[in-house]
Amino acid sequence: MAEATHELDGKRVLVLGLGVSGRSAAAYCAAHGARVLAVDERADAPAGDLPAAVEVRRGALPEVADPADFDLVVPSPGVPRERYAGGARRVWGDVELAARALSVPVVAVTGTNGKSTTVRLVEAMLRAAGLRARAAGNLGEPALDLVGQPLDVAVLEVSSFQLEAVESLRPRVAVLLNVTEDHLDRHGSLEVYAATKGRLFANQQPSDHAVVNGDDAVALGATAGARARRWLFRRAAPVPNGAWWDAGAIVLARDERWQRYPVDPEPARQVGPENLLAALLAAHASGADPGRALGALADFAPLPHRMQRVAGPGGATWLDDSKATNPGAAARALTVQDAPVIWIAGGRDKGLSFDALAETAAGRVRHALLIGEAAEKIAAALRPRVSTEGMASLEAAVARAAELAEPGDVVLLSPACASFDQFSGFEERGRRFQQAVAALPGAEGAQGAEEGRA
Repeated sequence: MAEATHELDGKRVLVLGLGVSGRSAAAYCAAHGARVLAVDERADAPAGDLPAAVEVRRGALPEVADPADFDLVVPSPGVPRERYAGGARRVWGDVELAARALSVPVVAVTGTNGKSTTVRLVEAMLRAAGLRARAAGNLGEPALDLVGQPLDVAVLEVSSFQLEAVESLRPRVAVLLNVTEDHLDRHGSLEVYAATKGRLFANQQPSDHAVVNGDDAVALGATAGARARRWLFRRAAPVPNGAWWDAGAIVLARDERWQRYPVDPEPARQVGPENLLAALLAAHASGADPGRALGALADFAPLPHRMQRVAGPGGATWLDDSKATNPGAAARALTVQDAPVIWIAGGRDKGLSFDALAETAAGRVRHALLIGEAAEKIAAALRPRVSTEGMASLEAAVARAAELAEPGDVVLLSPACASFDQFSGFEERGRRFQQAVAALPGAEGAQGAEEGRA
């Protein structure tokens, strides 16, 4: 929009962070007439291909720059508010900049778990229904990359960190998948974390749409004041407006009028039942025909390390769910299994409770193989309901799982923890799991992983 361009012209802008979103924001602001200083406290932070008009400094605030000296501060999501908010005149993240510039409706998705999969699925559903859609945001591609693209709908993944720095964002369709304990080191409490998620709905109007998990009391509370038309998704219970599962079909209800859409159970398990319900409601609220939208499932490949099937031995199903970095995500992975589970979990403890996860594991997990710094804490929560065993490494856990697994079992890597005690990130952890499985005697081929199967 011209308004967003005009607002930047001649302004002094401080961009914090030289990651993907920071570099995108710096280049965008400079291209629209702003005088931009980009700062990163890391001495080796790469500036990438920033335009020459962007000044770059490395060092900590306020030594290298005072936020009070700038008309606008654009923080990268990883920069905590306390580092800049005290002196900043105005704060817009890259999502806010994109929202001011986009001239097409926005579907925005947030939640603790399942955001990236749901965003990609919404994108695929809208395309299957004949709409020009593209996804960006927290999943890796900067939101500002969508500005100026020939689109009918922009689909954004928005994290709680990004929601700290929005002001006028008004999605045509806003989705809240779930809210469970995570990032409490940043937000301080579950209540603050949930309220931050709720900011996604703050500017919506009655003509907009709010898609919310009706089985999640915290999510319902966080969106209680939303003015948009509410659509609920639930695993099994009917709702007047929304969607739920019933005997292998999605039931879509609008003003208490129901329509059933049969769904193949395997694709539903791949993407997660709740994610599929939320995505279909978001696509429908965006104008897509539900039947055509569901056609996207036939060719949809889930993102790596999210319930990704790995070719392994012994007639068992091996699943890489390394992206499950909190107890809520691991609980969802366990819930969708309909066979006994050999569960590999553990890593760096985020200070979260494993008690509810232990309740989910009871009756589903035949044996838990625990790794990393949090192994003993998880074992304490699981005892005496689940058999546990501490393992020295991920590779040792994979080897032990191969000994324990029987035909028909599921061997599931769903750590419920961060990976940084042993790995550079969940991606490396997932790759190492896949490599270890592929190296087992009798593994189904030497290629390692079958993309997108679960």
